[in-house]
Amino acid sequence: MKKADKITINTIKKHKAEGENITALTAYDYSTAKIIDESGIDIILVGDSLAMVAQGFETTHPITVDEMIYHTKAVIRGSKRALVVADMPFMSYQADLKDALINAGRFIKEAGAHAIKLEGGNDHIITVARRCTECGIAVMGHLGFTPQFLHTLGGYNVQGKTQEATEEITKQAKELEKAGAFAIVLEMVPEEAAKIITDSLNIPTIGIGAGRYCSGQILVTDDIIGKYSDFTPKFARKYADVYSVIKNAVTSYKNDVINNNFPAEQEIF
Repeated sequence: MKKADKITINTIKKHKAEGENITALTAYDYSTAKIIDESGIDIILVGDSLAMVAQGFETTHPITVDEMIYHTKAVIRGSKRALVVADMPFMSYQADLKDALINAGRFIKEAGAHAIKLEGGNDHIITVARRCTECGIAVMGHLGFTPQFLHTLGGYNVQGKTQEATEEITKQAKELEKAGAFAIVLEMVPEEAAKIITDSLNIPTIGIGAGRYCSGQILVTDDIIGKYSDFTPKFARKYADVYSVIKNAVTSYKNDVINNNFPAEQEIF
């Protein structure tokens, strides 16, 4: 596939069929999306993790539909090739099917997203996924540890650690596939369990803390570039230290201004 080719849900499915790993990262703004897109990443997720990473909240719960749409619009403007998936935020689809479809539709109509992501695999979520697909809205599922269910899961705990739990996640994954989901994120699931789930599906799985045998991997961009310093999960690999780069640059600027070293001759009219 040529680098310039537009990524679609069919591309993502084909990657699994051909044994090609899927790459995915998060973005919340134009400039970050542009860099990720130009780097050849397959999927850009506008994750509700921005509530924590960009807004400073302790959980993903406070982010609203309007805020997610605002950020999704920015990411769409920065992306020319990648498939852009937008997280449906907490309580934007859990309470009522009609509201779920209206909110999902806004991400496509207003924000220009190519797909939406839903967390969980209960009967209501399966119905939402099915109806979205029937309405022409592509759906990515999310199983295992689901941050929107943080409090009912009792914290940041690995899911699928027993055979029974793995079988339940596998059942939910198959139901999501049957409902029309084109891919499923598996978060914080033991590697062996993730392999069982992945092998049971025709659609790809995208792991985050789910080992080496998923169809692809996703991480939070701020984690891999070392910009978000509050917390780094065990499963995130740090490829850069952008926090220190920015802090050093800001400190140098501050010192130059204080010491009358900025602006210089070449920086004035």
